[in-house]
Amino acid sequence: MKKIAVILSGCGYLDGSEIHEATLSLYFIEKYGMEYDVYAPDIDQYHVINHLTREVENGKRNVLVESARIARGKIKNLDLLNAENYDALFLPGGNGAAKNLSDYAFKGAEVKVLKKAESVIKEFSDEGKYICAICIAPVIVAKSLGNKKVQVTIGDDKETAADIESFGARHINKAVTEFNFDEANKVLTTPAYMYNAKITEAAEGIEKLVKKLSEII
Repeated sequence: MKKIAVILSGCGYLDGSEIHEATLSLYFIEKYGMEYDVYAPDIDQYHVINHLTREVENGKRNVLVESARIARGKIKNLDLLNAENYDALFLPGGNGAAKNLSDYAFKGAEVKVLKKAESVIKEFSDEGKYICAICIAPVIVAKSLGNKKVQVTIGDDKETAADIESFGARHINKAVTEFNFDEANKVLTTPAYMYNAKITEAAEGIEKLVKKLSEII
């Protein structure tokens, strides 16, 4: 059975992983006959946001501990992730990808990717393995692999697309229910909640991506 490494970035779309995207990803990975292990970095979140008021709160939360909520406790430190043990890498979105796995939310085109996340992405790519990214997470992939001229989609947001292309990557406009497959670099991406989407629409795009992965892996 093919094994997928999933990287989470917290719990909650404003300061961590987008819960719908993460849950749907895990569900479809299993539905299409693959196994997964979940990882997250053992670091503090950039900040904590009250998802009811949308205001920043005092205090700290740990990305690994918060991600464990989604993984039901079955999660490992990102430092332990080794590409040779897996067939593909999977990154759900949410602002945690842009705040914890990188600083894209604050630096834009000057983004720096978390060192371990970047090294893992490069490792999977160098070994010729598939990489899947959802929502804003394709920005991390594009930044990490820009020298390979990867093709990704985050939907149709012009500013984010321009940032992606500034890395040397190429952005392809796609609808929420679609996905993009860069066959040359083995990268699959779908916009999901980069749009003001219904959960059924985000699910359709994610399922199509995972189904394709299951067919080609």
